[in-house]
Parts: sequence; C-alpha cells; structure tokens
Amino acid sequence: MLRGIAAGMKYLSDMNYVHRDLAARNILVNSNLVCKVSDFGLSRFLEDDATDPTYTSSLGGKIPIRWTAPEAIAYRKFTSASDVWSYGIVMWEVMSYGERPYWDMSNQDVINAVEQDYRLPPPMDCPTALHQLMLDCWVKERNLRPKFSQIVATLDKLIRNAASLKVVTSSTHSSG
Repeated sequence: MLRGIAAGMKYLSDMNYVHRDLAARNILVNSNLVCKVSDFGLSRFLEDDATDPTYTSSLGGKIPIRWTAPEAIAYRKFTSASDVWSYGIVMWEVMSYGERPYWDMSNQDVINAVEQDYRLPPPMDCPTALHQLMLDCWVKERNLRPKFSQIVATLDKLIRNAASLKVVTSSTHSSG
C-alpha cells in the first residue's frame, strides 16, 4: 500500500503537481489493496521554468494542519517536499491502522510541538526501517527530505529484503 501511494505521488511530482492535501482519507483502496491518490481539490500545478517550484497560497483558506509541513503552515509555501512531509504522516496513519495523527492535541499544539522538533513515535509493531523513513520525510529543512523517487526506491529495497522489516521492540524478555 505504502509503495503504491508513493508511486502515485512520484507521478504527480514528476508532472509538477503539488497535492497539498495528502492524507489517508484521500487514498482510495480496492479489494486487492491497490491504492490511488484522490481528492485533488487543493492540488496546484507548479511552473516548469522555476528553479525552485513552489506554490504560495495567498488565500487564508483552511489547511490540514496535522498533515502539513511546517513551511507550508508558516509561509504557505507548498512544494513536492511539503507533500513528502504529508506522505510521512500517511505512512504513520497506515502503520497505526488509522489512528489520528497527534491524537487529541489541538491544531495549535501540533504546530508548536512540530516547531519544537516533536515527531510522531513509531506505531506499535512498526518496523524500524519504516519509522526511519517517516522521520526522513519529517526533516524540518525541506531540501533535506527525500524525493518521491527516493522513497519508492527505498520501499522497493525494503520489499525485496523482508528481513529489513523486522520489528525492533523495546520490551525485554527475561528467561526464567
């Protein structure tokens, strides 16, 4: 599922589109678990000739705070990198079986926590490699986040090497 979503977002990014509302609620899943990115109501085309393709929203419209990158919240600057941040939140939603990101925190508390470098912890039984990919998507400096092509390649590598998806638990087992 995660790979299918990443591949869909890679395509959008390659076509110079920024989604701006990537969240689990906007992913269609069929009976074979094939995922399709949907709801393009907030999506925008980024100009081809720009050296740093960015869409800056001038309207005071609502944005989905829990899924939105810090620079998009603070400066309304949306790029493929801000979609990567959102993709990390989608990964967390999938791996937590649909839990609400940041639980019952208010939107303002989420903004403050993220600004102070708080990141969502790994969902229960989440492979360490997948949580690390989430953390990579949530790097504060947008230029240091992976591109969707890198995310797809990383997921392909993990899928080919299933042993890398082992869950590392923090509990200790005592022999007795």
